Amino acid sequence: MQDAPRDHLPQTVRAERRPVDEHDSLRANRADWDRYADEYQATHGAFLGDAGFLWGPEGVREDDLHALGEVDGRRVLELGCGAGQCSRWVLGQGGLPVGLDVSMRQLQHSRRIDLELGTAVPTVCAGAAALPFADDVFDVVFSAFGALQFIADADALVLEIARVTRPGGRLAFSVTHPTRWMFPDDPGEGGLVASQSYWDRTPYVEVDDETGETSYVEHHRTLGDWVRALAAAGYRLVDLVEPEWPADHDRVWGGWSRVRGLLTPGTALYVADLA
Repeated sequence: MQDAPRDHLPQTVRAERRPVDEHDSLRANRADWDRYADEYQATHGAFLGDAGFLWGPEGVREDDLHALGEVDGRRVLELGCGAGQCSRWVLGQGGLPVGLDVSMRQLQHSRRIDLELGTAVPTVCAGAAALPFADDVFDVVFSAFGALQFIADADALVLEIARVTRPGGRLAFSVTHPTRWMFPDDPGEGGLVASQSYWDRTPYVEVDDETGETSYVEHHRTLGDWVRALAAAGYRLVDLVEPEWPADHDRVWGGWSRVRGLLTPGTALYVADLA
């Protein structure tokens, strides 16, 4: 689990909602994650585990959900791999993972952990909108709060994922639950009051006050948007998981907290198979 959820807003940055294209989304988010990678790994690395597979801030793990299905001996692509924690878990299960991320600094952390553990997760520095792989390469593609929320064109993204996936292959991805876009990103009670339309798909943007440049972009889709994108690309939806907040879980991660998690879902996990 790498890119989302967002849990910091630099003091020199202002937030706004406006359209942003694919090129500017990639440029902004690559630079942002290169800046933030060290802090992210220092803050969340122990919770994620060097070879752990966490689907979201609720702490639900692939060991319990089995959303990927069997990975032993299968070629597996992780989109938005960060420091490769999930891919390293796949490796431990006998899979053949490849991690992809836009941030070279995150991939340097992946290399650091590999050297510490004696593992080797192949990684590629690239964006998910244009995957640098041949057709029909992977048996499983997944993203645990990784790249999908940062791509401007969801329909084209899912088609691109389908292109590199073998017939019958699986796609599993977790994103911020779409209903969360109605609420302020506040882990307290203030985050329980709806303040904007669920159907407003205008991207969330952060702008550097000093330079005026876009420094971060996140794109919103409804539950139906994702289902239609999957169907249009030839996928059959197998499951839609909305993890409940565990009774013994008290960790606050950005806007994710026990206060909110007991009342409203924070994560949506889609599982689909390619025809």
